[in-house]
Amino acid sequence: MIEEFTVAIERSKALKSRPDSPMLLKLYGLYKQGTAGDNATPKPGFGDMMARTKWTAWTECKGLSQEEAMQRYIDLVAGLE
Repeated sequence: MIEEFTVAIERSKALKSRPDSPMLLKLYGLYKQGTAGDNATPKPGFGDMMARTKWTAWTECKGLSQEEAMQRYIDLVAGLE
């Protein structure tokens, strides 16, 4: 699973067209959940909207096992190719 996940990460960097922002955030959330598990970091303040948006994307994956997040990431990248 980890090897497939690592390959999917590399494939995501080589996509022919850049995914839109909502898709990038979904990929980010699944990546963070797959690599670090549930988000336990404090929510960023309103002064850093990008960090806050990324925090939210990761938090939306809360409860997914790391393996499930990795598989969803793999599947999502495959669908974008």
